[in-house]
Amino acid sequence: YPTWKRTLARRARESQMKRFCKAQAIQRRLEEIEMTFRELEQQGIKLEKLLRDENESPADQQTQWTNQLLYLVQKKNNLMTEESDLMIAVQELKLEEQQCQLDEKLRSYMNKEDSLKTPEDEKAEQEILKQLVEVVNKRNVLIQLQEEKRLSEL
Repeated sequence: YPTWKRTLARRARESQMKRFCKAQAIQRRLEEIEMTFRELEQQGIKLEKLLRDENESPADQQTQWTNQLLYLVQKKNNLMTEESDLMIAVQELKLEEQQCQLDEKLRSYMNKEDSLKTPEDEKAEQEILKQLVEVVNKRNVLIQLQEEKRLSEL
């Protein structure tokens, strides 16, 4: 078993583990965001009730509650933006994994001697190459989307 094949296999496993760890971290953060959404929602409901029910309370108290409510809305919007970014990252990880799998399949066909390839092998190789190009294009679209989003936030 040549050294370069072992190196490729090891690198593939390492990158797969990195993607797995990143996916786990994203999943944890998405769960945290969901919990925070619920907490913010509860706080917002309480503040809205206070604002509606306490018409005779001092104006500065109502202003304070309104400011708190606006702060909660701003915090929720920030979390929604982060959640959107994380969902894009999830899509990117899926496409990256798909690309690695297609790369591996394509490499196995390309490593095969041309004289030993059947017409089915050549057809499968072309199909994998086509799928690989599609995945790369999808990843490119996601990257462009992230860049446009980043520029619009600036």
